[in-house]
Amino acid sequence: MEWILLTIGLAGLFLGGEALVRGSVGIARRLAIPPLIIGLTVVGFGTSTPELLVSVDAALRGSPDIAIGNVVGSNIGNILLIVGLSALVWPIAVSGGTLKRDTAVMVAAAVALVPLFWLGTVGPSAGALLVTCLVGYLIWAYRQPGAEAPDELQAPLPPLWRSLIWVAVGLVALMLGARFLVDSAVTIARGHGISEAFIGLTIVAIGTSLPELATSLVAAFRRQSEIAIGNIVGSNIFNVLGILGATALIAPVPVAGRFLALDLPVMIAASALLTGMLLLRPRIGRGSGVMLLLGYAAYLWVAQG
Repeated sequence: MEWILLTIGLAGLFLGGEALVRGSVGIARRLAIPPLIIGLTVVGFGTSTPELLVSVDAALRGSPDIAIGNVVGSNIGNILLIVGLSALVWPIAVSGGTLKRDTAVMVAAAVALVPLFWLGTVGPSAGALLVTCLVGYLIWAYRQPGAEAPDELQAPLPPLWRSLIWVAVGLVALMLGARFLVDSAVTIARGHGISEAFIGLTIVAIGTSLPELATSLVAAFRRQSEIAIGNIVGSNIFNVLGILGATALIAPVPVAGRFLALDLPVMIAASALLTGMLLLRPRIGRGSGVMLLLGYAAYLWVAQG
């Protein structure tokens, strides 16, 4: 039964995130909000809403390892798993002035977690600092020259009532999905002697990253490398600064020692590796994709111990 609830929770997060983004974009366009702001805020936060609700729910229900593991595991999976799979579908070739800025912010956000994790608890003051950094990044990005609006932002405007319905349905599905996912994941972990941290780093993290996985794979099939990689880099920034920051503002999050010793260093290394591959190589080919996937498999093998 717990596995059924887990599956229902994952489905709720995926479908709810899709509905929320669709409705939010429609409302924002009706209000004449610039496409760049929609992409950075509405779409960015929308696709990260599953991570937010799961981490907040886990922290409030006394499962901080799932809350932290969800953020760290999502970022590791985004790079090693999703970028690896996307490169297998179609080699990734990305260039542009914003690439250095965004990858630098991604690495800096990952490194910034070292002193916070070392203190043993990510409290409200640290959460406020992370969220403030996110706001600063958004302002910085807005003041820079932007790219063209994605296809979904150039489509005909939907009726406002339809967008409101999508938002309402998305929020309900996300809240129910988060509750089912956290409850079933904790029960499964305790019943099988698996640590909540490992469950958070794997099943929960991958489950909440399903919107990013779908977006990047579809973009890879369409040979749109910028979308595939931009989705990952942006999501990783939001996960650290927005999701963990907002979670800590709502409830202090104790940090288990394993995250500082193993999982955070892997996240930082993966972020630096992706940055180097994007800036120093003309493209991320299928061979590099295989290497990333093997790296993810090796991490899972070490992490479960």
